[in-house]
Amino acid sequence: MKKFIQTLLVSVAVVTASLAAHAADYKPHIVRFGYGLAEDSNQGRAAKFLVEDLGKRTDGKFHMKGFASAALGSDIQMQNALIGGAQEMTVVSTATLVGIVDDFGVFDLPFLFANEKEADTVLDGPVGQKLMAKLEAKGLVGLVYWENGFRNLTNSKRPIAKMEDLKGVKLRVMQNPMYIDMFNAMGANAVPLSFSELFTALESKTVDGEENPVNTVESSKFYEVQKYLSITRHVYSPWIVLASKKWWDGLSADEKNAVRASAVASRDFERKDSRAEGARALEDLKKKGMQVTVLAEPELERMRQTARPATAKFAAAGHAELVKEVEAEVTRLRK
Repeated sequence: MKKFIQTLLVSVAVVTASLAAHAADYKPHIVRFGYGLAEDSNQGRAAKFLVEDLGKRTDGKFHMKGFASAALGSDIQMQNALIGGAQEMTVVSTATLVGIVDDFGVFDLPFLFANEKEADTVLDGPVGQKLMAKLEAKGLVGLVYWENGFRNLTNSKRPIAKMEDLKGVKLRVMQNPMYIDMFNAMGANAVPLSFSELFTALESKTVDGEENPVNTVESSKFYEVQKYLSITRHVYSPWIVLASKKWWDGLSADEKNAVRASAVASRDFERKDSRAEGARALEDLKKKGMQVTVLAEPELERMRQTARPATAKFAAAGHAELVKEVEAEVTRLRK
């Protein structure tokens, strides 16, 4: 009897959702969703989930198509396409938004978060939502944060077990002043470069190394052109799902609600998937020949101290209250 009632309730919920979809004000829409990583990456799997969920949620009225591997351009190019109304949606690194809303640089502060729970709480809480709201004046609508993950170092020259090992390493970093300052201070030669150009730059030795979460290292096949992986977890890197405000403003209230609901569902899927994939990816990289070095805590502390001026510089550039707000929330969580 209990099983029958449970089955009945599920059936009612499905029918109710279907009726709601039919009753809602949905018109046909073509939605181009661009992203930088490969289709079989954690980013690609989340994009597929979003495409399917939004289609079901709108009774097939929203025809979203994912464009993988930077097919629609780099993160910055896609951001500009959204602002101009030439593309509907994308997911990009928050680090590339600093040229639009410089407050987003707070998420690039080195060693800011110790774990995923701290990151989720800040991103989904008042600070993360306040920064999203600032994007609308710039022609973008922030929907949710996905997880890129904790960033680590790879290179083709030598194992990096201490800061001195970075000396002379040409390290590709995102086009973001925080990363440039941080790694130059640690002794590397930081080279800003878009992600879409990275594999070729590593293969041709234009750069010696890069820094990304292990999921990205594995899905982008950097193990083919990189020998050494150093686990530093120096920055927690979020992605942000964006919509073009020009496109968004043309949607009905029901359509906006559907897009937001699908975005939230994709966030929950992506974070769970990304975290499960991270442990598997690390073991896979070892099997594929990468030499993994886990930096000792004293060396990580040296990196933290060396990176502090980058945080101070960001705070001094008009972000002191924001840094204080984030650090206070992190401190509260740790207590």
